[in-house]
Amino acid sequence: MTSPIAVHPLASPWGRFHLYSFLIDAPELAIVDAGIASSPTDGMAPALQAIGRKIEDVRWILLTHGHIDHLGGAHALWELTGRRAQVVIHQADAPMLRSRRAHVEEYLAGRGRYLQDPQGEAKIAAAAETVISGEMEPTMLVAGGERISLGGDVSITVHAIPGHTPGSVAYEIDGQGSVFVGDAVQVHGAANGFPGFEDPVSYRASLTRLRDEVRPERLYLGHPYRRADGTPYGVELDRAQAHEALQTSLDIEAGLSAAAHRCLADGLLDTDSAYSPFDPVAQAVEYAGDPTLEPSPFFTSMHGYRRHAHPNS
Repeated sequence: MTSPIAVHPLASPWGRFHLYSFLIDAPELAIVDAGIASSPTDGMAPALQAIGRKIEDVRWILLTHGHIDHLGGAHALWELTGRRAQVVIHQADAPMLRSRRAHVEEYLAGRGRYLQDPQGEAKIAAAAETVISGEMEPTMLVAGGERISLGGDVSITVHAIPGHTPGSVAYEIDGQGSVFVGDAVQVHGAANGFPGFEDPVSYRASLTRLRDEVRPERLYLGHPYRRADGTPYGVELDRAQAHEALQTSLDIEAGLSAAAHRCLADGLLDTDSAYSPFDPVAQAVEYAGDPTLEPSPFFTSMHGYRRHAHPNS
């Protein structure tokens, strides 16, 4: 690759927030993550037009993981490309692209066990119906280690970085060190103020791999994750910021791990607290946010620690 490939953030509105996708301006245009159902028309198309690109010319839709705010717009975007784009996702998260019901089952098996919302299942089902533009079969499944050509001498390497979800991946522009990680680097979390991951052991291992082996020159995040003081990093991090975010994420997970294991060793107790049965963890890490805000990262992560300590729980 003779010159750096340009990367353009594509912000799409979602209520009072924005969702972020990224255009890799390669010979074969690629978009990393697809937002929700409205994102391709409300965010991506006008942003591409502003830089002289057309959404129908996109040839790759690269999904970092299977959550609805990252794959919800995939079917709509694929349709806008005349169904010519390749839709790429890790095989472990592919069920989330194939079926809206998979998102409901994920909720029920994890955080839904603690939120105690009698309407929880119906709310998740309604959200999946509204923000996922369509169920579809991915055109390319990856497992990590693949190299994908984006035309000419431009290629990307797929890194498996499970933890946030089983099928979280990073896409690295070869020879450039630009790495797209979706939600796999949580730092202090986003607006909710708490990092969310389904598997803490895999999350820690993936952060370590990103820091020590991949070593991004530029790191692209799926949301503007927060520092300890609540200020956001933004979604484009330079080398120093990337290292800081990775190391901070590891440090935060270590503290959560210690608190969670103490709580689990002492035995879980049901209380009237919104953090029940993990009240001691919230106290230990001084988390005062609302753990019921969906998609509750507090209970997602706590359930992950519980599953590792007690696999049959």
